[in-house]
Amino acid sequence: MTIPRGPAIMLALGLVLLLDVLRVFLPSLITLFGRAGETPPELMGLYAAAWFILPFLALLAKPRHALLGGAAALVLARILLQAGVSQLYVASAGVTAGLVFLYGCTHAVPRRAVPVGVMGGLSLSLIVHLLLDGVDLVWRDGLVPWLAVLSVCAAFLSLLRPPAAEVDRAPTLTWFLLGPAMLLTGVAATGWAKPEQSPTDLWVVLAGTGLLAVVLVMVVVQAAHPPLSPVFDVILGVLLVVSAAALAVSASYVTVLLIGWLGSLLAGTARPDRPAGRRPGVAVLGGGLVFFVGLFVYYAAYDMNLGFPNGLVLVAVAVLVAVLSVVTALVRHSPRPVALVRSGWLPVPVAVLLVGLVTLGAPSAPPVRAKQGDTFTLIAYNIRMGYGLDGRLSLDKIAAWAAAQKPDVVLLSEVDRGWLLNGGHDGLARIARGLGMRYHFAPAADQVWGDALLTNLPVKQVHSHPLGAHDYPTGAQAQTVVLEVGGKEVGIVNTHLQAPEGQAPEVAAIARALAAGRDADEAGHRAAGAGEQVRRPVILAGDLNTRPTDPAMEVLKAAGLSDPLTAFGDAPKERIDHVLLTAGLTAISAQAPRLPYSDHLPVLTTLRLTSVDQEG
Repeated sequence: MTIPRGPAIMLALGLVLLLDVLRVFLPSLITLFGRAGETPPELMGLYAAAWFILPFLALLAKPRHALLGGAAALVLARILLQAGVSQLYVASAGVTAGLVFLYGCTHAVPRRAVPVGVMGGLSLSLIVHLLLDGVDLVWRDGLVPWLAVLSVCAAFLSLLRPPAAEVDRAPTLTWFLLGPAMLLTGVAATGWAKPEQSPTDLWVVLAGTGLLAVVLVMVVVQAAHPPLSPVFDVILGVLLVVSAAALAVSASYVTVLLIGWLGSLLAGTARPDRPAGRRPGVAVLGGGLVFFVGLFVYYAAYDMNLGFPNGLVLVAVAVLVAVLSVVTALVRHSPRPVALVRSGWLPVPVAVLLVGLVTLGAPSAPPVRAKQGDTFTLIAYNIRMGYGLDGRLSLDKIAAWAAAQKPDVVLLSEVDRGWLLNGGHDGLARIARGLGMRYHFAPAADQVWGDALLTNLPVKQVHSHPLGAHDYPTGAQAQTVVLEVGGKEVGIVNTHLQAPEGQAPEVAAIARALAAGRDADEAGHRAAGAGEQVRRPVILAGDLNTRPTDPAMEVLKAAGLSDPLTAFGDAPKERIDHVLLTAGLTAISAQAPRLPYSDHLPVLTTLRLTSVDQEG
């Protein structure tokens, strides 16, 4: 049996455009509408929900009108976003337009084209996203991105043809599962824990894109053949739930296999023996609400205490997909002989092969470079997931500015390495490439959110110490590092305090222990005694969420830490980002440049080592 290629490609390209818009809409809620916590989260949630509820008005229109009108509005929104016009509101309207287009598709896309179009669109969007290093075309300037966007839009519109007659519509369940599929694939494709590695991690990109390509081929093959025994739906359902649990607990990039199990289940729901959908339009819009609710509950755990691990949201959505798919498979089925290529197992051997091949050719990290002399330059910067004051992704601008300062050490806060809510990019790897530096990531809120240190200086020790929650839901850590400058040790405590009243004494104790010669992995367990001699100078830096006059700052000063920025007359009065020094370090220069690449200002310092007891 053949798959109607035109409708399948039209649906796939429509989804690619919608996902492009979503990856602008979601971070814009935080950076433009939310203004980094200045807007009540309830108001932000209501605003976001409105654009997922508005598409239900399309139920009052004829499906062909919804198809054409939604597609035209989606293309217009995508082009305006490329031009940088009213990013927040255009992206918001684009999300509604995309859902209206999908409503029209429920009456225009034949049954066999639906799973191929859905999984093809999801896979193609994620493949392009990975190949672009997470910096989508919408964030890029120049002629080439414009030509690419216009080509996709033109191809999409050229395939936009409402059916001349009633089509064999896909079952209601197939369309409903589109929303959960968007959530699970979006998190699985970028939300896995990145290993400590070189910033030239091309092998990870190749592995991810290879797996997604395999998924796409698998779904096409399966959709073009007769259905399998429902036993395989049960197996695939179990694999889907297990993969979601692995993603929630200790994800690695192989959890992208979740997309393979999901694609197989989705293809199974559209089998010829299933009845045509009665209300597929309501189903696809309802699935969109599942995507919205699941996404915001999952990420709300970083701002409020949900009473349960947020990973359970992913597991619950996977269970929903598995149960609905398996129940319908058991109720109506027509078993056929088993074929390995159509059973959903195809990604496994190909994944092993791909990972093995690309790992063999993995490039090396930048070389370690010892520094002579007693001075070095340090930058501490809260990069706000890489988004500037204008709401646009500014990772390359941050890297270019930092590289121009010729730093020896760069400390970053609010480092995002794959949150779907923020667009699914690995900001740390991107900045590290721009700087040509090695990096050490310290997870805080979860496996892809935290703080990082970048340097090519010799690093002797590195460790991450979890800090107490103190009733604040978002986790925090203190990354302790011992590196060498001119053959002498320097300790660094890199942190982003979330509850400074409770966490300031903790990092003060860690800094004292590090200064007294404790190893990095011991500093968080045993503080230095009051009478112990300083053996190495220590820097405590990062977003401390503490103003110079706050009580928490007095706690840090009592630990022997001083603020060099006040001596240079260019310190913003309301600053909460700091570079604090113990004895043994003197600031040659310190400034907080007014940059628009984040809602925080960086602290740029040049430091000189003075005499301390390095021998004990």
